[in-house]
Amino acid sequence: MGEAQDSNQETKPARPAWVRLAKRVLHSGLPLPGPLRSIVRALHRSGCVGGELLTLMYAWFIAGPVLRSVAEVGESLRIEKIPYIRGPGRIVIGDRAYISGKVDVAFSRQSGPAPTLVIGDDVFIGHECSFAMARGIEIGSHCLLAGGVRIQDNDGHPLDAARRHAGEPVDTANVKPVRIEDGVWIGQRCQVLKGVTIGRNSVIGAGSVVTKDIPADSLAAGVPAKVIRKLKDES
Repeated sequence: MGEAQDSNQETKPARPAWVRLAKRVLHSGLPLPGPLRSIVRALHRSGCVGGELLTLMYAWFIAGPVLRSVAEVGESLRIEKIPYIRGPGRIVIGDRAYISGKVDVAFSRQSGPAPTLVIGDDVFIGHECSFAMARGIEIGSHCLLAGGVRIQDNDGHPLDAARRHAGEPVDTANVKPVRIEDGVWIGQRCQVLKGVTIGRNSVIGAGSVVTKDIPADSLAAGVPAKVIRKLKDES
């Protein structure tokens, strides 16, 4: 019975020789004899050090001066790349801020004063963070914004389809400033929408969408973000 079943099973055709040869070539590599390992390791370390030095020089002589020319910047700024800034607006950055990687800032001025982005002291802003505002975003001191965080004080476009098709700006009534209080930690790829205030020392879980205020000393997460529990004051 078993032999009959085996005979009924289809056998896979053998792969052509050139396919087997190509696979072996793709999965092969150059041998590294023992005496050469220390040399290759030294070259690798030298390349890493050289890359870090180039990054540091770029920050000192290009990124830092460019940002200081368009923003009010405090002492001991640490920056890696020039932020991409669109539209007229005001940027105020406190002392010892660390801007890591590529950051986008978009101003869409309406009637009234120019929109303002305020960043407090000892703030870390991760790679690919973005800020979009027509009025203002305020980030307190000692805040941590992980990579990919987006904060916006408006919807970006009118809700009415006809107005969107006409290219009209968002309604002034739908522009509401965002405030991030001191000590807040916002996880990776979070979105903070218009009118939101995140209270002091709160933590927002990665990937959350914050649509309403989060009280101080809270852990919040989800879409939309909700308070999971209160955080104890370890001090």
